[in-house]
Amino acid sequence: MTQPADADPSPGREVWSRRSVFILAAIGSAVGLGNIWRFPYVAYSNGGGAFMIPYLVALLTAGIPLLFLYYSIGHRFKGSPPLAFRRMSKRAEGLGWWQVGICFIIAVYYAVIIAWAARFAIFSAKGDLSSPEKAGDAFGNLTKSDQTSLGFDYVAGVAWPLLITWVVVIAILAFGVQKGIGATAQFFVPVLVVLFIAVVIRALLLDGAGEGLNSLFTPDWGALTDSSVWIAAYGQIFFSLSVGFGIMITYSSYLKRKTNLTGAGLVVGFSNSAFEILAGIGVFAALGYMAAVQGVPVVDVADSGIGLAFVAFPTIISTMWGGSVFGLLFFISLIFAGITSLVSIIEVIISAVRDKTGMRRVPATILVGAAATIVSMVFFPTRSGVSVLDTVDHFANEFGIVGAALTSVVVVTWLLRKLPQQRDHLNGVSSFKLGWIWMACVGVITPIVLAYMLIDQIIDTVQNGYGDYGGGLVAGFGWALQIALIVIAVAVGFTRWHKSADQVIESDDAVAVRS
Repeated sequence: MTQPADADPSPGREVWSRRSVFILAAIGSAVGLGNIWRFPYVAYSNGGGAFMIPYLVALLTAGIPLLFLYYSIGHRFKGSPPLAFRRMSKRAEGLGWWQVGICFIIAVYYAVIIAWAARFAIFSAKGDLSSPEKAGDAFGNLTKSDQTSLGFDYVAGVAWPLLITWVVVIAILAFGVQKGIGATAQFFVPVLVVLFIAVVIRALLLDGAGEGLNSLFTPDWGALTDSSVWIAAYGQIFFSLSVGFGIMITYSSYLKRKTNLTGAGLVVGFSNSAFEILAGIGVFAALGYMAAVQGVPVVDVADSGIGLAFVAFPTIISTMWGGSVFGLLFFISLIFAGITSLVSIIEVIISAVRDKTGMRRVPATILVGAAATIVSMVFFPTRSGVSVLDTVDHFANEFGIVGAALTSVVVVTWLLRKLPQQRDHLNGVSSFKLGWIWMACVGVITPIVLAYMLIDQIIDTVQNGYGDYGGGLVAGFGWALQIALIVIAVAVGFTRWHKSADQVIESDDAVAVRS
């Protein structure tokens, strides 16, 4: 019989030393590259200031409620996603492995973006972004990304920082939950906030900053009647809070029994959104400066993703006083945000492998880290690496994460009907009590929105393809990869555990850990 975490268990699982360490680690996971380069453009292109209304509604009706759900699953069943879902129902184990697979796919390309940021930090420090021409060409010169079909022409300038990134991340994870992940979060997250505040202050002092902020925050109230704006708001919340692919289940499984889960969820949710808004202010202040220098409207320079971080911002850096320092701060911020997120993604896989096999921390970390490093080094530091990354990222986010989140909510709520038990568990340990409103948000609003997003993306991609890439790239690294993840997840779910997985055997006293 599955036993909830309020049983009196025996030692074995690592734990966070304090709730504050968990909160910092969770914030570090949620605050990633997407906060800096995705949110500002999404807000700008979906109503500006008016976007804050659907964004806040999405945060309160889906983002934070889902955080509560995943915290309750990890905390109650004390395991990685496969173990937690199995303890909920043996039939649900494959769902956990699906989330683990998504984490692996995201990790192998996420590290590449950190490697790019590291190179651009060096470029900034050396003054290599000293002119708009040099800055505009820097990304293309670094990645040599001129292939839109799969190739294996390797680029040394990307390969060596990518390898260093993996060595650093593996080393952090080898030290464990408290000394590795927790210690990193306690240092990286506060420093990230300080660095980015410095970036924002410098951006606000630039000529044209006010025009950039006007472009971001001037409300288009008519956008509120557009369903796509509301879907964009929910999509941003889902992607930025690290929900749907196992991170929060894993992190909450390391919490002590008596932990205020809903209080932690509120802190993490609102902290993540506060950082996104801060990022929007800094990014659009800088874009306003760029528009003023070029004598064009902000709309002509506004961009997102890779184009914002590695083309637009280097161009801004090249034309401003003190640009080298500004660029160094910005790209170090990207590195810190990326590492805290990548650590959390890989930890999901390590935790699942340890739960399934009984491996100790260091061997499991080396095994998972080596596998991820090899895949990452084979496919991404190449002339086709940007095309492969863009394709994998699109399908992992739009289909993998959304599909896994939708399935997990439907399974927990409607198939297994475990939502009342999860609510009771949350209320038993938390100060902020939940009732029917939370259950309606998780069981009705969230699955409807996720289903709409998933179906809309499937129809659009089937009809229009994705980008200008060849059919082979989209078929192989898009559709086939996502289908393979599901098949493999189901298959792994039928393999044996090293010991009985059907009892929760953890305790607040579990300070002696496997190492």
